[in-house]
Amino acid sequence: MASACPGCSYEQSSGGHFPLPPALGRLALLAMLAILAAILTAAMGMQYAFGEIPCPLCLLQRYAMFGCCFGLILQLRSGRSERGTGVALIFAVLLLVIALRQTLLDIYPRPGHAYIGSAVLGLHLPVWSALIALALLFGLAARLALFGGVCDASDDKHHFARLARALAVYITLLCAINFVSAVMQCGLGECHTFGYRLLQ
Repeated sequence: MASACPGCSYEQSSGGHFPLPPALGRLALLAMLAILAAILTAAMGMQYAFGEIPCPLCLLQRYAMFGCCFGLILQLRSGRSERGTGVALIFAVLLLVIALRQTLLDIYPRPGHAYIGSAVLGLHLPVWSALIALALLFGLAARLALFGGVCDASDDKHHFARLARALAVYITLLCAINFVSAVMQCGLGECHTFGYRLLQ
């Protein structure tokens, strides 16, 4: 007997088996969300531990990552809509555009135009941001290709609910800290990379 939700990954096939349960799709979303949370934590750790104040383009990339996170959170909370995936895809494209712009601006080192911050595994943070954006785009597209629409299946909707809520609270806290830090850095004027304006 076919599922009541056409196009969903748990629809029973003619062979009578369920090749890709929806729980795997939600696990993929959780994995992407956890990885983004770890990346944002590491970026903010470098900012506070090593005094590497983010440049304006770096802040925009960070905001785009937060946008991807909130899109993933929305998708984990939704039942029959892919709106959250759409939000995450929009911010992933925005992240890619900003990261590539900064990478191309600084691709040739010259006085006053060197890369901002330290290199991680030989790559500077704008290059990492571009790679992260590409990975997000590929991951979200692969999830749609493999799992199709998300159904409001009671067995899967709450399976990872506790972990999803914990990640959502943690990322919201990170976003609030980042917002306060950006206000302290930039004030109400032009942003810069030389110190926290409201503390000077």
